[in-house]
Amino acid sequence: MTPELQRWVQEAQATGTLADLPDCHFIDGAAVASADGGTMETLDPGTGRMFARFAAGQAADVDAAVQAANRALKGPWRDMAPAQRGRVLHRVADLIRANAARLAVVETLDAGKRLVEALGDVAGAANCFDYYAGACDKHQGDSLPLGPDYLAYTLHEPVGVTAHIIPWNYPLSTAARGLAPALAAGCTVVAKPAEQTPLTALMLAELCLQAGVPAGVCNVVTGTGREAGAALARHPGIHHITFTGSVNTGIDVMRSAAPNITRLVLELGGKSPLLVLADADLDQAADNVMGAIFENAGQICSAGSRLLVARSVHEQMVARVAARAQALSLGHGLRDPGMGPLSSEAHLNKVAGYVERARARGVAVRTGGNIQPDPHTGLGWFYEPTLLDNLAPTDEAVQEEIFGPVLCVQVFDDLSEAVALANGTSFGLVAGIFTKDLSAAHRLARDIDAGQVYLNEYFAGGISVPFGGNKRSGFGREKGMEALRSYCKTKSVVARL
Repeated sequence: MTPELQRWVQEAQATGTLADLPDCHFIDGAAVASADGGTMETLDPGTGRMFARFAAGQAADVDAAVQAANRALKGPWRDMAPAQRGRVLHRVADLIRANAARLAVVETLDAGKRLVEALGDVAGAANCFDYYAGACDKHQGDSLPLGPDYLAYTLHEPVGVTAHIIPWNYPLSTAARGLAPALAAGCTVVAKPAEQTPLTALMLAELCLQAGVPAGVCNVVTGTGREAGAALARHPGIHHITFTGSVNTGIDVMRSAAPNITRLVLELGGKSPLLVLADADLDQAADNVMGAIFENAGQICSAGSRLLVARSVHEQMVARVAARAQALSLGHGLRDPGMGPLSSEAHLNKVAGYVERARARGVAVRTGGNIQPDPHTGLGWFYEPTLLDNLAPTDEAVQEEIFGPVLCVQVFDDLSEAVALANGTSFGLVAGIFTKDLSAAHRLARDIDAGQVYLNEYFAGGISVPFGGNKRSGFGREKGMEALRSYCKTKSVVARL
């Protein structure tokens, strides 16, 4: 731990908070209180206690931010040379790294995640800005061969003002994942972070301004989804919405966007299968399962929440995962335990409800299955790493997104059954496959309906690999060069010579 990181951790542990946290919206380059003066509390999931207050935005605050973004759309950012825009975004990345320690501690307090995970998220956010900084002057149109008497070409123009409705599980990294390509394309943005985790998006907007992003180009309005989020989704001054969250809320966003014909990218839920074939390296697979389902306490849309395992190695695989899960310690994220808390008391009770109903149906709970407060303090919203074994394809725990540290095990006898089980939910976000038979792996990758498939390493890839889902997991793609296309509109020009 660096001296700077240690200083912020010690302050947070001693006081339960940090000094000088942002508590206003960020609109037109300035901190702005809510029009009605309203504020809200944000809670530390590791203690269940309030550690900061922030502005509770309403429709008037959203309107002010959207107006600022539309004014800035006509300003220097869109007309800046792409290479110069890239230099500004590189400076954003540098500033994220320079403030990494404070950003990570704030993310841990706000989201509950382990400090090591928060540091990884901060590093990923910086890498995201670097990637799109480098892409600014490489996102080019095409020349179309219509014959000697015509000149035809395409242009990529910024779509306009983009709205980003950000989830609570990865506040900073999801904000960066949307803001960086939108800014690279020349758009202006209005972000609405989740009411549970508003702080690092505000800090990111301040860093963008420091780096040279003009005032009004990057705006953040905090508040509830019901008030601020809904007002943003239906605002006629928004030209594109990127939403990450639940299926039901995504449906509401689509309905709100429809009257304005606002473009959408939706990254929704998942119930992703992780397949382990009989020839797989079981220890390697078990290690990957642990990260796939217990990182961030399972609160990941692309979590490997279903373990599909060949019958001949079922018991060996389950025993390996159960032993590893039992060894995980629980505790406040600043202590870097094996696993941190869930996001809220309501979410904790929701996760516990799924397990209790499964237990009542006679499902075998191989490990975990209990609410367990922080053993050091008796506080916080913690749930034991849990493994539900040998579930039927129609079981509620298989079909619904639990969004917690609960692994659901299903057993298959051949590859056709494995594909049927993998595709047997309404989701299609990601899938993982562990096998030494690469022919079988690529056949499975072809036949499984998912936006991404990982072979022999779960969460493989990075910012350059497109990410998004099929079916009820949403549509559109983030990350990679695909994301730049999401924030552009294509114009065709044809000239008769």
